[in-house]
Amino acid sequence: MAKRERVVRMSVEQPLWRALTGYRVLTMVYAVLLFAFGRDRYERPWIAVAFLAVMCVWTLATLPKVANAASCTRRFLGADLTIALVGILLTPLADAHAQTIEGPTLPSIWTAGSVLAYAIKGGWRWAGVASSLVAVANLVERGHPSRDTLHNVLLVWVASIAIGYVVEVARASERTLARALEIEAATRERERLARDIHDSVLQVLAMVQRRGMAMGGEAAEIARMAGEQEVALRTLVAGGLARPSLVSEDESEGAVVRVVDVDDEPDDDTPVDLRLLLAPRAGAKVTLSEPGAPVLLAPPAARELAAAVGAALDNVRVHAGDDANAWILVEDWPDEVIVTVRDDGPGIPEGRLAEAWGEGRMGVALSIRGRLRDLGGSAELISVPGQGTEVELKVPRGKAGQGR
Repeated sequence: MAKRERVVRMSVEQPLWRALTGYRVLTMVYAVLLFAFGRDRYERPWIAVAFLAVMCVWTLATLPKVANAASCTRRFLGADLTIALVGILLTPLADAHAQTIEGPTLPSIWTAGSVLAYAIKGGWRWAGVASSLVAVANLVERGHPSRDTLHNVLLVWVASIAIGYVVEVARASERTLARALEIEAATRERERLARDIHDSVLQVLAMVQRRGMAMGGEAAEIARMAGEQEVALRTLVAGGLARPSLVSEDESEGAVVRVVDVDDEPDDDTPVDLRLLLAPRAGAKVTLSEPGAPVLLAPPAARELAAAVGAALDNVRVHAGDDANAWILVEDWPDEVIVTVRDDGPGIPEGRLAEAWGEGRMGVALSIRGRLRDLGGSAELISVPGQGTEVELKVPRGKAGQGR
């Protein structure tokens, strides 16, 4: 199946990645300066020099890794946090008085950059795990939980979780904004098409219908067909074009809105709008009433339900005659989708369905009830002689393979 894909980047978190890149470089320089000005207090300065050298090389070499969410992988996050934890735990080895005198660790505030990367990448839960590990490492390094140590640990823990939560809210806002922009663009396009079509095609069809009915004969048949096409075209314009689907392969890539336009039949895992499948059924004698929002179902369920509606309309034409009117009502409930097909024909005489089954005419049994049974749904037929027939089709969402 051919697909056209365009990627629209609507990122409010991208500035956070740029800020994190700058933060890591600045705190790297800060940690080096702290050691340079306080190197006299280190009993084993070579340990500090070795760690800071590794930290500087790692920071500069991995700057592209913190450029965006896609490049910031879990493997990188794990390695980055490991270096920060090792630096904290090496501090007492380089400075024998580190556990008795309050002072900075070897990585100092560079460690917060690792925790912030977890927060921006994975949200507040990832931030909570990373900051908790840093807290444990700081408590082990100090040997005793002093007030200043607890204060610093709590500050990093609260700040990282807060930033992670803000990032999650920002991603949700981006998705909402993307849908709003999509709806706005579709609405404007639909209005433009409606104006153009109303000023040209619909007026011509309406004129053909009026004059053909007045002339009678073969012109009346042409008028009837023009009327059907007018109703179908009005339904199409009112329903609008099938909206493209928004796809996000990774929750951490909330800033990336991927719009996929499907050319052919949709994949079996892409929900489709039932209204688009039922719209062609509307005509001069068939009225379609539907919700204003998309009625999403898994493609197999939507196709089978639309086919069952088609079978019910076929029965109306065959048994109620060409002059009978039909109405289709679509109801979208949280746990099921209900489609009702009603006509104003003569109705079905009592016992006629059982008689048809005995004659081998199983349209209702197989084309309608059989399709719904395969979906885990049901089909109820109510008919009163002289008062028309009503077919109610129900498809449970869970059994139809569609989650809301």
